[in-house]
Amino acid sequence: MAKKRSGGGLSATQQAAKFLGVSVLAGAVMAGIALPGAGALGLAAKGSVKSFDEIPANLKSPQLSQRTTILDGQGAQIATVYSRDRTVVDLTDISPYMQKAIVAIEDSRFYQHGAVDLKGVLRALNKNAQEGGVAQGASTLTQQLVKNYFIEEAGDDPTKVAQATQQTLGRKIRELKYAIQIEDKLGKKKILENYLNITFFGEQAYGVEAAAQRYFSKHAKNLNVQEAALLAGIVQSPTRYDPVNDEAEATKRRNIVLQRMAELGDISQKEADEAKEEPLGLHPSRPKNGCITAVKGAGFFCDYVRQVVLTDPTFGKTKEDRAKLWNRGGLTIRTTLDPQAQRSAQASIKEHVYKSDSVATATTVVEPGTGKILAMGQSRPYGVNNKEHETSINLSVNADMGGGAGYQPGSTFKPIVAAAAVEGGKAPTQQYPSPYEMTYPSPVSACNGKTWHDDPRKPTKLTNENESEHGPYGMKEATAKSVNTYYVQLISDIGICPVTDMAKKMGVARADGRKIQQAPSIALGTQEMSPLTMASAYATFASRGMYCTPVAIESITQKVGSEQKSLAVPKSTCSRAMSEKTADTVTTLLKGVVEDGTGQEAGLDSRASAGKTGTTDERFAAWFVGYTPNMAGAVWVGDPQHKRKMINITIGGVPHDKVFGGEVPGPIWRDMMAGALEGKPAPDFQLVDIPDDESDDDRGRGDAGADEGNNGGRGRLIGGLIGGLTDGGTADGGRATGGTTTGAGGTAPTPTFSLPGNFIQGQNNGGNNGNGGNGGRRH
Repeated sequence: MAKKRSGGGLSATQQAAKFLGVSVLAGAVMAGIALPGAGALGLAAKGSVKSFDEIPANLKSPQLSQRTTILDGQGAQIATVYSRDRTVVDLTDISPYMQKAIVAIEDSRFYQHGAVDLKGVLRALNKNAQEGGVAQGASTLTQQLVKNYFIEEAGDDPTKVAQATQQTLGRKIRELKYAIQIEDKLGKKKILENYLNITFFGEQAYGVEAAAQRYFSKHAKNLNVQEAALLAGIVQSPTRYDPVNDEAEATKRRNIVLQRMAELGDISQKEADEAKEEPLGLHPSRPKNGCITAVKGAGFFCDYVRQVVLTDPTFGKTKEDRAKLWNRGGLTIRTTLDPQAQRSAQASIKEHVYKSDSVATATTVVEPGTGKILAMGQSRPYGVNNKEHETSINLSVNADMGGGAGYQPGSTFKPIVAAAAVEGGKAPTQQYPSPYEMTYPSPVSACNGKTWHDDPRKPTKLTNENESEHGPYGMKEATAKSVNTYYVQLISDIGICPVTDMAKKMGVARADGRKIQQAPSIALGTQEMSPLTMASAYATFASRGMYCTPVAIESITQKVGSEQKSLAVPKSTCSRAMSEKTADTVTTLLKGVVEDGTGQEAGLDSRASAGKTGTTDERFAAWFVGYTPNMAGAVWVGDPQHKRKMINITIGGVPHDKVFGGEVPGPIWRDMMAGALEGKPAPDFQLVDIPDDESDDDRGRGDAGADEGNNGGRGRLIGGLIGGLTDGGTADGGRATGGTTTGAGGTAPTPTFSLPGNFIQGQNNGGNNGNGGNGGRRH
C-alpha cells in the first residue's frame, strides 16, 4: 500500500491516482454539460432518445407518492393507506432549523455553487485519496434530488431501482445534466423544498413531514434545532443512524450536524453545545399502513375500494396505469359508506356471531335506486393474524374483487324465478300440485334451443323440508313456506332461459366468474353467489324493477403539487330489469315471508320489510336477504372453507341442532337494518292484490311459524342435477362424479348421498358425455 511521505505529501502513486480521478470526473462533468444529446451513449431517461436540452416536466416538480385518505359518505376518515408514508409540505411549513441542518451536513456550499460543485469534487477526491477509499461524496443536493426522483419513479420494482442507482458513467452524466437544468429552472428554494419532501429518513418515513411525525409526533414546522439536526443526520445512512434502534450512534451523528451548523454560523457554538447535551427527545408514533387501520370494522370495505381503483378502467387503461395511480397516492377518496349503517352492521355481527366461532358471517347493505354500498362487514376481522381469527378474504364480494368463490344462496334465489315467471305473464295465483316428494319434470327448455333432460332410467327425486308441506300451492304460500317442489315445477313450466336472463338483468352472476349453468336446479340456489350480489339483486325489487350496479366511491381528488385535482370515478349504471308491476308482485310475495312464513324472525316491527330465507344442501350455508323501500341487505352465515356443517353447532354462544336461514341470518339482518334505518323515513311498499290460496283441510301444512320445518334430514336435493342439455331425445350422458361446492378457501367434500349412474348429462347437441354440476338444497 502506498504511504505518505515524511513531509505529509502524497506519494507518487497517490498523486497519479488523484490526477487521474479528477481528470475522469472533470471529463464526465464537461461531457454532461457539452454533449447536445445522449442518444449515442444510451443515456436518455427511461430508455428513450431525448435531447439533453429537454427536461421532463414532472422532473421539475415530481409527483411524489403520498398517503391516501379514505373517507365515509359524511367525510369522516375510515383509513389511511400508502405505498410510501409521505405528506408533501411547502418550504414555509418546514422549520428553518431543518432547512439549515440539511444544507450544513449534506451540501454546505449549496447556495454558493451551481448544480455541480467542482470545489467539492476536488475536496472529496483529496479526502478519498488520503483515506485510501470512498470516505466522502461530492454530490450536491440538486444531484441527490435527481437521483431520488429516478428511485421514486422506479417504485418497488427492484430492476428499475438497480438501474436508477447503478454506478455508471452514463447514469452520472444524465444525473449531472438534469441537475444543471433544474438549477436553472427551479432555483434554490424550490430545489430544497423538493429534496426535503422526497428524501428517505428511515422507519418507512419519506419526506421531512412524515419523519417529524414518525420520530417526534409533531409537524416539520415545529422542529427545534436538536430535532432538526437528528433528522438531517439520518439521511446519510437511515439504517446506521436509526435513533429508534441505536440511540448512541444517532446521538453522535446528531452532534456532528450541530457542530457543523455552528462552524457555518447557522447557530452559535453555545447553542450547539447546549443542544448536544439534550436527550434525543424521541416521541415516536407508528402509523399503520393499509386497510388494517380502518375504523368501524370497515377494513373489508376499504379493501374493496382499493380493488375498484386497481381494476376499473376509469382509473387507467392498463393494470400498470391503475397500480401506479394507487401507489402514487395523494388521493382523498370519499366513499358511499354510511357510518350509521356500518356501525349497526358491526354491532349486529358482534352480537350474533363470535370471531372465534367455527363459522363466519358476512353482511352487505346497498341503497336501492343508486347502487351505493352503505355497509360491509364480517365476523372475522380484517388482517393476517390467524391466532386472532383474522382474514384478508372479503367474504362479501366476488373472487375478482378480493373475495372467495361464493356460497350457494339456497332459496334466496327463488324470487328471481318468481320475477321471471311473472314478467313472462305467469299469474302469481298459479298453482302446482307441489307434492312433498317428486322427480324433476323432464324435458325442460333451456337457452339457444337446447333442452335439459333427466335420466329416465334413474329419475332424480327432490323433497320439501317437511312432509307436511304438500300442495296444491299457489305462488304466495309456496314462497312463504319456501316449497321446493313448487319452484321446480315453476321453472320447468316457464323454461330455464327466462330465469337466467332475469338473473343477468338483476346483476346476478356466480362469484367465481363462471356462467350460471342451465338446469332446473338453479331454482333452488345451487350456483355460488356473494352477499354483495344478492343484496344488489334484491335492491332491484325495492326500487320497483330498476337494477343499479354497485358503487363504492363518490369522488376522488388527488394532490398535485399544492393543488387538488378531481378524478373521474365509476358511476352506477341503472337499467330496468322488470316492470314495476312485476317488482311489486315479488315484493308482495316476500312481504308474506317475513309476516307469515320462514322469515318471521327477520321482520321489522316499525316499517315495511320483505325478504327471503335460504339454507343450502348439508347446511353449509344459511342466508337471509331482504329489503325496505330505502335499503337492501344480505346476510350469509357459514364456513368459508365449506367444511363445517351447521348441525349441532354453537354460534354466538347459542347452541343449534340445525341452522336455518330464518333462525341465525334472519335476526342478524333484523338488528342490522333496524339500527341502519333508525331515524330515517319509513315509506311503504307498492303492493298488489294476490288472493290467498283456497284452503284445503285435507292437506297438512305444518306449522307456518316454524322455520322451514324440523325434518331437515329428508330435504336433500340429489347432487349432480345440473346437466343434460340436448336438442332432442334422451342424452347418453356421462357418469356422475359428485356435487362438490367451492367456497372462499377450499372445496367441499363429496356429499354423503349417492348419485344414480349416467345421471349427469352432456351439454351439447347430441347430449353425449357432458359436464356435471352442483347439487343443493333450498330453504
